[in-house]
Amino acid sequence: MSDKISDRIPSGERREQILAAASLVFGERGYFGATTDQIAKAAGISQPYVVRMFGSKENLFVEVLARALGKLLVTFEETIERWKADGAPEDQITRLLGTAYVNLIEDRGILLSLMQAFSMGHDPVIGEKARDGFITIYRVLRDEAGFEPEQVRSFLAEGMLLNTLLGLRLPEKYGLDEAATELLECSFQTKLQMVLDLVGEKSA
Repeated sequence: MSDKISDRIPSGERREQILAAASLVFGERGYFGATTDQIAKAAGISQPYVVRMFGSKENLFVEVLARALGKLLVTFEETIERWKADGAPEDQITRLLGTAYVNLIEDRGILLSLMQAFSMGHDPVIGEKARDGFITIYRVLRDEAGFEPEQVRSFLAEGMLLNTLLGLRLPEKYGLDEAATELLECSFQTKLQMVLDLVGEKSA
């Protein structure tokens, strides 16, 4: 797509197009491994256009992080609101939030870009924003879902495991390695087929 053609797209759509592409590239290659040129190619536009819109790779990564955190928090808050409105039993919220979290895999870059950001605590800009985002997630689970601190710890630990399995591309070993297959089935349970389908689409 040329810049001239992309200029016909509303600014908000262009921004989302670039952020979605950047989420995938950053998620797969990491902050230091990704380039704005790779992101531009994934978005179907020119590299100068990306720089013109975001200014720098760091600014773009910060926007990617904000997008991922925003989508995650909205998903959690909407799930909690529905749970409260339905008057469902207290013990259901963990399962509902877990399902909602795994469903975010459909937007492939979200969970992987979050994992990349959470590994950059040393960075003075990205690290600070990642810490703030992580604590915000903790507070939503504690204050809105009513989790005890130990429940939050357990929930977050499981989420990090899922991110790690995706980052390792372990689903590609499903059916080929007994231990990998067992771990994937235990971790993703009823959502495993969705994960395998997404991996298959990507490699196709």
